[in-house]
Amino acid sequence: MTADPTARPTSARPAHAGVEAEKVDAGYLEKRRLRTGTAGWLLLAGLGVSAVISGDYAGWNFGLGQGGFGGLLVAVVLMAVMYTAMVFGLAELGSALPTAGGGYTFARRALGPWGGYATGVAVLIEYAIAPAAIATFIGAYVESLGLFGITDGWWVYLVVYALFIGIHLMGVGEALKAMFAVTVVALAGLVVFLVGAVPQFDAGNLLDIAPTDAAGASSFLPYGLMGIWAAFPFAIWFFLAVESVPLAAEEARDPARSMPRGIVAAMGVLVVLAVLMLVFTPGAAGSSAIAASGNPPVDALAASDASEGLTRVVNYAGLFGLVASFFSIIYAYSRQTFALSRAGYLPRALSVTNARKAPVLALLVPGAIGFLLSLTGQGAMLLNMAVFGATVSYVLMMVSHIVLRRREPGLPRPYRTPGGTATTGVALVLAAAAVVATFLVDVTAALWTLAAYVVFLAWFALYSRHHLVASAPEEEFELLARAEEEME
Repeated sequence: MTADPTARPTSARPAHAGVEAEKVDAGYLEKRRLRTGTAGWLLLAGLGVSAVISGDYAGWNFGLGQGGFGGLLVAVVLMAVMYTAMVFGLAELGSALPTAGGGYTFARRALGPWGGYATGVAVLIEYAIAPAAIATFIGAYVESLGLFGITDGWWVYLVVYALFIGIHLMGVGEALKAMFAVTVVALAGLVVFLVGAVPQFDAGNLLDIAPTDAAGASSFLPYGLMGIWAAFPFAIWFFLAVESVPLAAEEARDPARSMPRGIVAAMGVLVVLAVLMLVFTPGAAGSSAIAASGNPPVDALAASDASEGLTRVVNYAGLFGLVASFFSIIYAYSRQTFALSRAGYLPRALSVTNARKAPVLALLVPGAIGFLLSLTGQGAMLLNMAVFGATVSYVLMMVSHIVLRRREPGLPRPYRTPGGTATTGVALVLAAAAVVATFLVDVTAALWTLAAYVVFLAWFALYSRHHLVASAPEEEFELLARAEEEME
């Protein structure tokens, strides 16, 4: 709950030089309200799993071509540690500062307007680009199913964007329930795949990539020690976007309790799935065969002479998995855009909601950008670009946790991170290493994403920092904190 905006100062805040917040009338926020009390912890956990589950079906396997099985295995372990530590930190921050801004809200409180905006934009880059990558994987799955002779192409990407943005425009309750049902089907598909793949497992298949002449190369690490680092972005695909759960805070029931439970439960499920898929997919068909596959589970079953019926079931379930993540990340980018726009960091028109409390332009504009990016057809490149935005945001969010623990020890925290800042410090170090890894994989893609990030920062420097909204929830958190400090 936010404080009464009429009781807050209307002038620029001197604590942040060069940043100004404007007073808006009561109708401004009335046009920018989300539906509250919609999601409990189970739906929040479902949101976390669904946002990520496409990573179990496609994308992670490109890491086999960067590090081999051993390199990807080590990378997955390290990234699982990073995400687990980060999720604990986000569970604390989400329970303490429950708004639709997620990581942007946390960084806004800890690092000021510049830090908040830099974090929010990094998250937005991740969520705008990730669906474009997933759309290319959906195209590959649709073509492999041979449905009505449909082939991979822009028409598939356009249909999925139009269909699922349309469902989101109907309202969050309907969207989250549809997402949960699709996710259950996708999870069932992974179980069916494992039933077929486990009997075909051969440990020798894991190490069938010939060692190169790279430093430290072996049958376990065919691309050497640097292959581990280069595999980071693809290991991240097993967990990417689980951090989107706090973006549902304003629409959750009792977010102080449901948010930590939902995001921690989601992470537990994702770790188990990552281990199973990493071991048994190449274990059934060979790492070399899976390394460049657009449909790894299906190709693994086909290579191991599984029945056509089983392969087809998994293929359909894989499509559900990709749709689940596509669907959920659309939700995530719309809420991040909504929060930044409502507070004036992005054009304010982007946060206006319709009669069903769905932010219309926040759904349509990033969706249009993502569709245009999907036309490249370069799933691996888009994946790396999304990971760049994600890992930059992780660095800033973990810094925010550490800063708030030290500067505001008295901030009410219904949930506290096990291990405190030592836990989020581990996540911070690994996230910084992952940022660098995106340049190792595809320096051109990383530089283009960095250039887009700089353009967003320039927008804030030249315009929006002078036009923030004083009564937006994230800005009011700041005003309340300052008032409390003045009373001490």
